[in-house]
Amino acid sequence: MADRDSGSEQGGGGGGAPGAGGSGSGGGGPGGGLQHETQELASKRVDIQNKRFYLDVKQNAKGRFLKIAEVGAGGNKSRLTLSMSVAVEFRDYLGDFIEHYAQLGPSQPPELAQAADEPRRALKSEFLVRENRKYYMDLKENQRGRFLRIRQTVNRGPGLGSTQGQTIALPAQGLIEFRDALAKLIDDYGVEEEPAELPEGTSLTVDNKRFFFDVGSNKYGVFMRVSEVKPTYRNSITVPYKVWAKFGHTFCKYSEEMKKIQEKQRDKRAAAAASGPEPQAETESSAAAAGPPGALLQADEPEED
Repeated sequence: MADRDSGSEQGGGGGGAPGAGGSGSGGGGPGGGLQHETQELASKRVDIQNKRFYLDVKQNAKGRFLKIAEVGAGGNKSRLTLSMSVAVEFRDYLGDFIEHYAQLGPSQPPELAQAADEPRRALKSEFLVRENRKYYMDLKENQRGRFLRIRQTVNRGPGLGSTQGQTIALPAQGLIEFRDALAKLIDDYGVEEEPAELPEGTSLTVDNKRFFFDVGSNKYGVFMRVSEVKPTYRNSITVPYKVWAKFGHTFCKYSEEMKKIQEKQRDKRAAAAASGPEPQAETESSAAAAGPPGALLQADEPEED
């Protein structure tokens, strides 16, 4: 493994001095102020068997990222592009593959594999999706030995589908050296993203339900997750920050409408309660005027001699 100057992928001419930060623009004068959009910050080279692997840390207006290039014996190149945050996850996955590879027994002889007449399945597989890129990692085996195949596809957007993708193959016996080179670049140039400053979550209890309001953020922006929790189940929705005001306005609108409806219902009940007792009072007054029960019978009874 060796560090090298910038220029692994710039293609002809990048003979700038180490640390120049770009390919051969050659100029530092006034015209050189128009620097290349992408700068190369550091690079490492790892040789495994008859392959060369270049790990380049670069930077542009969107931030830092890592390019991994595989150069075969014939000079063919395959490249992967990873953000620095994905590179950290990729490093951790490499550690898992290294541990799994160390626990495997000896390779199966090709003759036995052909005699079994069965396709060789991956010894271990992982799948990583970040932003518009997908990474497929498969530890496989063929006649030349075991290797880690890494394939990247890019989603170009709705209706455009995915690109054909790029694939590199790391011989298994070089995984540790490759992982260590990657880890060194991450330690030196990884950008630690500061956590977004967000309001603290809160909750409220209604009857036997509890509602949680938790504010979070991801690559799409800030959001609020509203969770309804009961002893038997949990349900939640996610509301993007851009519609919080509309949600709040809608809740307030329906709250006011419901308040008016309830006030009308209370008025109706009050009116019904005020008019209801009158017929009952008339009946009672009539009964009182008629005298106590049995009075008429007593009046009609003849006197005894």
